[in-house]
Amino acid sequence: MEPIEPVYGTTVLLLIAAASVAVLLFLIVKVKLHAFVALVLVSVLTALAVGFDLAQVPDVLMFGFADTLASVALLVAFGVMLGRLLEVTGGAQVLADTLIGRFGEKRAPLALGVASLIFGFPIFFDAGLVVFLPIILTVARRFGGSLLYYALPAAGAFAAMHAMVPPHPGPVAAAQQIGADIGVTLLIGIPVAVLAWYVGVMLVSRALGRRVYVDPAGVAFGEVRDGPLDLRENGEDDTRVGATPPSFGAVIGLLLIPLVLISFDTVLATLGAAGTISEDATWVNLLSLLGQTPIALLITVLVAIAMLGRPNMSMGKVSTLLDASLGPICSIILITGAGGMFGGVLELSGIGSALSSSLSDVGMSLILQAFVVSTLLRVAQGSATVALTTTAGLIAAPVEAAGLGDVQLTLLVIAIAAGATVLSHVNDSGFWLVSKFFDMDVPTTLKTWTVMETTLGVAAFLIAGALWVVV
Repeated sequence: MEPIEPVYGTTVLLLIAAASVAVLLFLIVKVKLHAFVALVLVSVLTALAVGFDLAQVPDVLMFGFADTLASVALLVAFGVMLGRLLEVTGGAQVLADTLIGRFGEKRAPLALGVASLIFGFPIFFDAGLVVFLPIILTVARRFGGSLLYYALPAAGAFAAMHAMVPPHPGPVAAAQQIGADIGVTLLIGIPVAVLAWYVGVMLVSRALGRRVYVDPAGVAFGEVRDGPLDLRENGEDDTRVGATPPSFGAVIGLLLIPLVLISFDTVLATLGAAGTISEDATWVNLLSLLGQTPIALLITVLVAIAMLGRPNMSMGKVSTLLDASLGPICSIILITGAGGMFGGVLELSGIGSALSSSLSDVGMSLILQAFVVSTLLRVAQGSATVALTTTAGLIAAPVEAAGLGDVQLTLLVIAIAAGATVLSHVNDSGFWLVSKFFDMDVPTTLKTWTVMETTLGVAAFLIAGALWVVV
């Protein structure tokens, strides 16, 4: 669906958006209404308030809901299956022990963050997080303390790479719209993302972990909260599943499967956009299919069943294990989809175009304008991708007129990505994904994840701004 022509002016639309967020927070925090019900209710009220025809409202609601579920449901489902197999068979413990042995207990959060930076290069934020979650939980439960010490460095690493580094779609689209070179954006984006992650995530997560305690033992991801799952079949003894844990190399090899497969799609898409290879070639289409995130995770789960499951249990046990892992994530999927619904209503309301037109000539430097416009769009409608692409399109004309070099164009892309990162809140589906994955209520997620996303974005912008002055 396309956004409607705004019924009201920018100020009124912004007030409606602010009131919607306030009502949503009131219903969830004060009234204690279930987040899924509250999100759907506020989405309906917001759609009516911004001026959609009554007949349009169902389609408007399904726009964001279906789009979010299409990208999240399969990833979370396959991810929780993979994670449960790693956990039950001892694979997550093996990986955690090896990382801690190499880095030491005090550097465990750094080890998780560095690993996430590497895996986050080709893998999208939500896919990376869902694969790494059992490893994060294993490390956190072993050493104790707040889960945030271990979870935020990893989650922030995936967020930084997803927002700022090609071949992820946001920075690629922004670079193409303003004419930045993808290769230069990659070369500059990686060190900027890593430095911004260390300053805005790694250091900040230590402070947040000291202030906010989240019990890792209370987080269930694909687990049965009522007690251990009985996988014994009739006549079998009580042999513990996973008595012979996999080797470290086997676990790393398993985790590399989605990394390599997803690289096919992201790298080939970048090469195709640059004209280096033919996008219509059969081998390109085949590798791109294998690199689609749901397909890559499906293949990984099948390999995990063969490599981890079958050596330790029958297929009947494997099926029972996987079936039980899906129950606890239904709430996560539905709430995340409803968060996408709310963001979709705001996106289709025309608030982005209204805000963009009102900010098209604000009389500030291009890099500051890129950051401010992207930030406002991010806060107003929630989607980082929409903020990235809309901002890039808005400043494309003045950027072309300015005749900037490749490095400056890349710094503009980073500034746009920085603005699209900050202030993740209740209209962002990623906010709900993190909230439910880490078992945090809304106020806690606002005090932790929203703060960390903001410091990450601000750090990236300050680095880009400093380089802008130099070059």
